[in-house]
Amino acid sequence: MIIAGLQLDIVWENPAENFRRTKVLAREAVDQGARVLALPELFATGFSMRSEAMAVHAAEVRGFLTDTAVQHEVWVIGGYAEPGVERPANACGIFDPNGDEVLHYRKIHPFSLASEPEHYEAGRDLFTLEIEGVRVTPLICYDLRFPELFRTAATATDLYVVIANWPTRRAHAWRTLLAARAIDDQAWVLGVNRVGKAEGHPHRGDTSLLDPWGKVVATLADTPGVVTGKVDPAVVTDARKHFSFLDDRRPEVYRRLEDGARTRPPKKTADHADKRR
Repeated sequence: MIIAGLQLDIVWENPAENFRRTKVLAREAVDQGARVLALPELFATGFSMRSEAMAVHAAEVRGFLTDTAVQHEVWVIGGYAEPGVERPANACGIFDPNGDEVLHYRKIHPFSLASEPEHYEAGRDLFTLEIEGVRVTPLICYDLRFPELFRTAATATDLYVVIANWPTRRAHAWRTLLAARAIDDQAWVLGVNRVGKAEGHPHRGDTSLLDPWGKVVATLADTPGVVTGKVDPAVVTDARKHFSFLDDRRPEVYRRLEDGARTRPPKKTADHADKRR
């Protein structure tokens, strides 16, 4: 299956212009044979903390994603702000070629350094969907820094799609963590990032597709465009068969160690006693 990441120069809080730009890239991706199109996090508005105002566009954005899927008869993965319970949510959906939203995910880890938790409520559930023989798990931006989340879905996933607004000053972390998640979980990883400036912060993109060995198959930096590549679940099966470290995990031990670290007081040592005297 050919998948495409659409690296967009997002216009701040301007859905109409971002729809126009997305249409151009979507056509290019479809012409390259892509069956799945993935867009950056909050592609229609940018990573705005005016969450209430951005969530007003939720129906419009979902309608655009539906129309794109139907028009091109492809699957579309796109993120948007939407109304939540206490605060809006930073979400993404997967839309099938009939335009139906068949998977809905809310970002589990809002980005605390940008005060995102104060404006967007955190999700609690992770989902995987099979798309034309490829098991796909979508995540959003800051989720990339939490390997526990990826590992939870590893055995049920062939391809992780991480949609993001990841700034240039942390580009090294973006590229490194994409590779780490691919290697950790022996899965394909597509990271879809934006380019351009957001409130003065530059974004270089580095939208990339990596194979289950962490090798970059395709990538693009600094300019809007489309990153395409063929994702084969057989490569995942082969990697896990010949290097079966996922079978050697000991989750019961990890849980015990984590519980012990939370409940056990620090052990007093002779050195500590000497310092108190």
